[in-house]
Amino acid sequence: MGDFFQNGVITTFHKLGKLNLRKLETELKEFSNMRKIALILPALYREFEGNALPGIINELRKIKYLKQIVLCLDKANRDQFEKAKKILSPCKKIEIIWNDGPHIKELYKILEENELSPGTEGKGRAVWISMGYILATGQCDVIALHDCDIVNYERSMLARLCYPVANPSFDYEFCKGYYCRVTDRMHGRVTRLFYTPFIRALQKMLGYLPFLVYMDSFRYALSGEFAMRADLAMVSRIPSDWGLEVGTLAEVYKNVALHRICQVDIADSYEHKHQELDPDNPEKGLLKMVIDISKSIFRTLASEGVQFSEGFFKSLSTTYMKIAKDTITQYENDAAINGLYFDRHQEALAVETFTKGINIAGEQFWENPFETSLIPSWSRVIAAIPNFFDLIKEAVKKDN
Repeated sequence: MGDFFQNGVITTFHKLGKLNLRKLETELKEFSNMRKIALILPALYREFEGNALPGIINELRKIKYLKQIVLCLDKANRDQFEKAKKILSPCKKIEIIWNDGPHIKELYKILEENELSPGTEGKGRAVWISMGYILATGQCDVIALHDCDIVNYERSMLARLCYPVANPSFDYEFCKGYYCRVTDRMHGRVTRLFYTPFIRALQKMLGYLPFLVYMDSFRYALSGEFAMRADLAMVSRIPSDWGLEVGTLAEVYKNVALHRICQVDIADSYEHKHQELDPDNPEKGLLKMVIDISKSIFRTLASEGVQFSEGFFKSLSTTYMKIAKDTITQYENDAAINGLYFDRHQEALAVETFTKGINIAGEQFWENPFETSLIPSWSRVIAAIPNFFDLIKEAVKKDN
């Protein structure tokens, strides 16, 4: 059962009672006359070979309120691109950006030559170029995003995500989706065991900082689902690495008043792929994610005027570990009362790995505090290359 408690400094929309999806979608269809809605789907080719994406496409075919759907396809050769187009053909609204296509690659080369790096390949760049394409076509006022590996996807997730930003009677510019990730056990280790204890360790060490209070207000800050106004997408920089979600929240904090930011419960349960936890490989999986997220938050705090010392990061990892270990006990007890499986050893191993990640992030940040993974905003790109929106539309058309 949902609750109606409002916590933190942003508005929370809960799931209360049985959802009337027909009513919600009817209202969204009416809203779309004033605020047209686009959806971004960042996808790897391998997701076309799984069970999740076909189910998502089947659900999207039933939706009437979307004006535009843009799927950005990564890690696909020409044959795979053609297969993907064939699979997507039943859903006529979907436009495909082939991120490995020759004309899109040429655009990335132009950006590099103009010192406007689009970052390394990955979800961040896919989201960024998709936003650029939607802005270039000029058809939509609201841009939503969700992942393509949601096994139990229902179109109600998208409806609830879009509603606060699409409703012309509301004044929200950004909406973050959240959900519960539970099967026979609790998932979401990076959120449960790293992100929240990490933010609270920073608060304990640095004292009251409005940015940290804001970041602690999100129930699932690392979720891949959000909706925003198109004009916000125009001025926002997003990271190209695993810091995408927290980096986006930081940009929203910089550009939007708190009363125009909200979060919404989009699902009773949410199941997607689980990343690997390898304590010895800082270049992939959950350890890489923790390092990138930590550096993103360090960079934002530095821009807010926080001054770090080399010893700070050692103290931070110690403070984090104490809070995280207490958190393990809380979740163990929570699992017990709900009859869920709980592996305390694996939870402790995760905390130890995440502590290692914080230390690595601190060292890397200290060595190069000006390094950034942020891709330039679209307003910056257009200021430097005024015809770039025309180039995007032409590149997508040629690659297709």
